[in-house]
Amino acid sequence: MIEIVAQTGSTNADLAEKLRSAEGWPEGHWLVARRQIAGRGRQGREWFDGAGNFMGSTVVALGKGNPPPASLSFVAALAVHDAVAAALADDAELALKWPNDVLLHQGKLSGILLEMVRDHVIVGIGVNLARAPQLPDRKTAALADLRPPPEVADFASALAVAFAQRLSDWRNHGLAATLAAFLQRSIHAQGSPVTVHDTDGSKLSGTFAGLDESDGALRLRLADGSERVIRAGDIS
Repeated sequence: MIEIVAQTGSTNADLAEKLRSAEGWPEGHWLVARRQIAGRGRQGREWFDGAGNFMGSTVVALGKGNPPPASLSFVAALAVHDAVAAALADDAELALKWPNDVLLHQGKLSGILLEMVRDHVIVGIGVNLARAPQLPDRKTAALADLRPPPEVADFASALAVAFAQRLSDWRNHGLAATLAAFLQRSIHAQGSPVTVHDTDGSKLSGTFAGLDESDGALRLRLADGSERVIRAGDIS
């Protein structure tokens, strides 16, 4: 089920409130807002509220034996990639970037935010369908740069189907299969240069040495041959 509202503060916050109350929110149901006035991105960034863009959230009920909850970011990124690829005549310029960025012509197309509430993970997703924000520190993109964007409700339906399939794969085939699917569609090649930008402004450079199969952390090989495991931060 997909519930679409004209405006809300944050779809993630709305679902968090429901999960903390007796009302709850069923897995597989989505809350989508045509306007979101208090949305947030990773690391506390404000999320751009563009008319005609997709802004929505769903929940995943965690079960025994599931992969680590944080690895749902790969599930979400793959689902966005699937839904956008279906809307494009040619998806050659569509790619994934660790930890969960979807890129179109090397520009950031979407944002994904995970939040844990009790035994559920809220998965918030924003996709630039109609227009993209102008950011000083990164290139951005919108689907409308290449073709007329789909209506929000139509994209929501496609994304819900894609997410359900990727979630099933994550649960039934394990994290290794999800990470392999992510890398197959990613910009990352073994040995390619990577710079990690931490929230404190520091940088660490090395080469890409793969993803840790336990949780999807990035393995960075340093100049001295040692490896550093990166679980958070932006990369370039």
